[in-house]
Amino acid sequence: MAQKPKYRQIADAIGQQIEQGLLKPGDALPTESTLQAQFGVSRVTVRQALKQLTEQNVVESIQGSGTYVKEERVNYDIYQLTSFYEKLADRNVETHSEVLTFEVINPDPHLAGQLNLTENDKVWHVKRLRFIKQKAVTLEETWMPLALFPDLTWEVMEKSKYHYIEAVKKRVIDRSEQEILAVMPTPEVAKALNLDPARPTLEKISRGFLKDGKVFEYSRNIFKSDDYKFTLVARRRH
Repeated sequence: MAQKPKYRQIADAIGQQIEQGLLKPGDALPTESTLQAQFGVSRVTVRQALKQLTEQNVVESIQGSGTYVKEERVNYDIYQLTSFYEKLADRNVETHSEVLTFEVINPDPHLAGQLNLTENDKVWHVKRLRFIKQKAVTLEETWMPLALFPDLTWEVMEKSKYHYIEAVKKRVIDRSEQEILAVMPTPEVAKALNLDPARPTLEKISRGFLKDGKVFEYSRNIFKSDDYKFTLVARRRH
């Protein structure tokens, strides 16, 4: 019986380490140089092995960072209004946000309508990249009325805006109206999330309402479709 090609042997060996729990979801694989030395092969052979594991959705490569054991998708329950941090806190997953834009603007007619404002009102415009461990998974763009949150800061938006709204501002969040779309990534999104520009992403457009009926945010979130799944439950009326 013919022996398996060396790259397949390496892929199988790494796969066994993952199955045995020696490498866990989110763990970094050894560097290409380390794998070369470990198996006594060329860099081309190592890359073939990693390519096979990537195609099998066992590992994923993050540009400028390395290759990691693929993690389970984040399950996003569309009926549960929870923040990015709340969603992952109970799993003890390391998260952080990188604020890309933080400014006050005048809304255009569409944005003013979404926030129930006039075009003369001022609005916070915040764009941030959300990370699970060191991997960018979501690009979020949010607009919030300046009159509701005059003391909003860059530091707040690096963390949880829901905590700021509820714990600091003492506002009661009532609900979010959401729409999920499949969209092709813009060059900015493809670069930020390290995406294949030919593959669609998931976009969630939402409006958040306070208990008093005021709209406190209008947001657009772009998700990597490989990392997120959305769950909804439909009940039959009797």
